[in-house]
Amino acid sequence: MRIPFFQKTPDPPAFYKEYAVLFTGLEDPAPEDARFVVFDTETTGLNKQTDRILSVGAVELRGNRINLSNSLELYVEQEVFSKDAVAIHGILKENSKYQKISEEEAVKQFLNYIGNSVLVGHHIGFDVGIINYALKRLGAPKLKNKTIDTGVLYKRTVHLVNITNPDKVYSLDELCEELNIARTDRHKAIGDAYITALAFLKILSRLKKPKRLKDLTR
Repeated sequence: MRIPFFQKTPDPPAFYKEYAVLFTGLEDPAPEDARFVVFDTETTGLNKQTDRILSVGAVELRGNRINLSNSLELYVEQEVFSKDAVAIHGILKENSKYQKISEEEAVKQFLNYIGNSVLVGHHIGFDVGIINYALKRLGAPKLKNKTIDTGVLYKRTVHLVNITNPDKVYSLDELCEELNIARTDRHKAIGDAYITALAFLKILSRLKKPKRLKDLTR
């Protein structure tokens, strides 16, 4: 018998209940009124199940404005370690210059920050997945937020006539090049979150003004 990957949790932890109740009776706001949280994770590798979160960066976006005064930057203590990943993000296991917190505390702070906002990210399926596995380790269900992938959304701005490879998957670096965005603090979670937020705003400016939130999240 096949066991479901995410089994229903009879009694989720209190911190998750506080998060989940925010979705009770929630109605979709107009896109211009919605709160978006653009986020990124740096991890020990690319396996959502076995790798771990090393840092989380997130910025708030409302009314086509990035609110840097309300941002989130977390660094997480982990026993899992990969020397190959350090070459990319520079986060060391020991003697790090960053103040680290437990994975449980990081997940709690992240849920408190995002609330019921719409989550935006580049290849967001990975970032959502690695957060979901962290939640699973804490005995909690998956994230409930709507999500938007900037890579997928960008392809809606490119006319089919100009697409030489319709199956192309754009990296964040390629998106920066296409949209003329400086790659400041690349491969830091907070830096990538800010870059992705800029990309999201530029993509929105190229799309026909959406009337409903689901026009963006479909």
